[in-house]
Amino acid sequence: LGLVDVDRSMRDFMELSDLEHHPLAHKYPVRLPVWWCRTGDSGPHPDVDGATGKTIVLRFEKKFGRIERIFARLMRAPHELRRPLLDKNSVLWELCNGKRTFSEICMLMNSTFHEEVSPVVHRTQAGIQVFIGLNVMRYVDKPEQVDWSTVPGVVPVGQNLVEQTAIDADVEPRDGD
Repeated sequence: LGLVDVDRSMRDFMELSDLEHHPLAHKYPVRLPVWWCRTGDSGPHPDVDGATGKTIVLRFEKKFGRIERIFARLMRAPHELRRPLLDKNSVLWELCNGKRTFSEICMLMNSTFHEEVSPVVHRTQAGIQVFIGLNVMRYVDKPEQVDWSTVPGVVPVGQNLVEQTAIDADVEPRDGD
């Protein structure tokens, strides 16, 4: 081990040892109602329920104004937006089921990706914050507060998404979803 590796390991240890005092440590990140699926082969992932390491794809219905709708029809624009997530964000998505605390998720991300997610608390919080900004995730204080579906393949109320056949979509719920 080089000096830089030892320094990084010490920083990670110190960050994780202080995790219990983080303001989000005992909050539960949870997916909001959005159509999502798993696709592709499994990559690195923790050995816990609901985590597969597969690529997560989110689908959103596009909302057009009157003039936009005319142009979309003329241009034959798609009526939905597909957003595939990168490997670490896919695992983070799977872990944020409303049943694991932020602290538990940080530990699982660290044990799975090690220095790739260093500093893990900061990187995990930043990843969840991006999901919150997309309005697909939030924090709750207790798992009992989650009274909506977090499973894959469910079209949220108010969205019109047609049946998906173009991608190899795995929408089978798993334990831990």
